[in-house]
Amino acid sequence: MLLHVDDLFLTGDEVLIVQCKRKLVFEYEMKDLGLMHYYLGLEIWQQLDGIFVGQGKYIVTMLKRFGMMNCKSMDTLMVTNLKKIRDNGFDLINPTMYHKLIGVLNYLVNTRPDICYAVNALSQFLVEPCCVHWVAAKHIFRYLRGTIEYGLMYASNREWKLYGFSNADWASRSNDRKSTSGYCFRLLAWALLWFLGLAENKPLLL
Repeated sequence: MLLHVDDLFLTGDEVLIVQCKRKLVFEYEMKDLGLMHYYLGLEIWQQLDGIFVGQGKYIVTMLKRFGMMNCKSMDTLMVTNLKKIRDNGFDLINPTMYHKLIGVLNYLVNTRPDICYAVNALSQFLVEPCCVHWVAAKHIFRYLRGTIEYGLMYASNREWKLYGFSNADWASRSNDRKSTSGYCFRLLAWALLWFLGLAENKPLLL
């Protein structure tokens, strides 16, 4: 059982869920909305072959908030030359707006692991963000503009296996020669290009 303010949803055995609902209705004034479709910015589409979790509406709201709904989409999610991002020049920008931008991107990582590295790289400049960092962050927005329908697909017929991946560069930071490492774990997670029911091609394996 998960409760947030006045939104509550149950997961588990169907018989236990029905019993729990009856007890809750007996004690509190509640309304059963059926299967969950939207919760805290997450869109959940449940079908026989699995569950799709996305944040398309959240991305649209985010793009409108920062005035980038009509921006030109990009096929890549960040600039290719990381040295430009790490160039702490003197063209400082308003840190408050940069913090807000990185904050909304961090919440989007829940269903968009493809932007994890880019968001992590830009999060390292929250103290004194420069114009180059702001431009790089807007580059992620342009990528999201063209991939609003992306999300995670948890297939019901997949074998339960846990996969782990890790990697690191070699002294990529020019100022202190530190390396950047990362890791990723996958358990029944798939990426879909389009919403369930609209997809005709096979999903891509993360």
